Amino acid sequence: MKPSFYPDRRAALIGSLPMTDHAAATRLVFEHAPEIPLWVQLPAYPAEGMLSQFLPGFPGVREQNGKLFINTQDPAFHADVLGFYEAYLAAEQDPSVLDDSVFALDTTVAAGFFEFLNQAAPVSDRLFAVKGQITGPFTFATGVVDDQGRALFYDDQLRDVAVKLIASKARWQARRLATLGRPMIVFFDEPALTAFGSSAYISISRADVTACFEEVFAAVHAEGALAGVHVCANAEWDLILDSSADIVSFDSYSFFDTFVLYADHIRRFVDREGLLAWGIVPTGDKEAIGKASVASLVALWHEQVARVETLGIDRTTIERLSLITPSCGTGSLDMNSALRVLELNAGVSKALRAGQ
Repeated sequence: MKPSFYPDRRAALIGSLPMTDHAAATRLVFEHAPEIPLWVQLPAYPAEGMLSQFLPGFPGVREQNGKLFINTQDPAFHADVLGFYEAYLAAEQDPSVLDDSVFALDTTVAAGFFEFLNQAAPVSDRLFAVKGQITGPFTFATGVVDDQGRALFYDDQLRDVAVKLIASKARWQARRLATLGRPMIVFFDEPALTAFGSSAYISISRADVTACFEEVFAAVHAEGALAGVHVCANAEWDLILDSSADIVSFDSYSFFDTFVLYADHIRRFVDREGLLAWGIVPTGDKEAIGKASVASLVALWHEQVARVETLGIDRTTIERLSLITPSCGTGSLDMNSALRVLELNAGVSKALRAGQ
């Protein structure tokens, strides 16, 4: 899918911030990423955790000793699954019903989404694009477990429900973001992909993971939005580069050397005008954040682009197809470090776009 816009090294962010005030957090987003803002997730609220935030609507959700799981032994479970599929099929036939379905987010789990819409609406004509995000299907289906403690991914039906839940909630996001009248991006956050191919997931096939991705990407594409995948560490990047994802978001600060090894896959991805979101600003190491400067990160980016050029991709193309982002979200950082990340990210983007 050809992108509807070329970001040309504009700044974007990854969703989380270490704050408790959604309005203030959203204002901070508009201050540091004014052209491609996003809604914020605040991990200080348990309901906004990576798994719990998007779990409502899944049949059989239960909580025990502070842990959420899917109770497949509940007598009503199979009837609830049937009801889930009925709601899913209804939304497939008429996406307008998503707003009144189990797939709609609400303020109990995503207050930042609605605050974002409120703050974005008056300035929408000044926005270049808008960004949403959701936990990716692989991370979600391997992170949520059933009543036996087994990840949903290992059960064909539970995996199917998980993927359709994520796909429909992503589609709902895209539909609501569309009201702002700007190009839309929806990122699927996939930290669990760092372990794919290891002994942790040795029985999971590449074909199954790819099928999950293609289903959620298709849901986003159906609304005219771009689908991105964000992995904050190393991964088997060919899995994403060879998919129908429009954006690959990677930690270029710490893992560029392994990413660039996928030369053929990167070339093909760029040839179809796939976008690269460079996580050039460190977020995982407080000391690295403190030592980094706009100048040092700009120099690092130029070094990395030069290596991509050796793959046979010209610099002008790379620049046109690039976003500048932090390497990951800042929700686990202290506030001073998080602010430093936002300032560095905005500064690097500004410097690069000014030709520095």
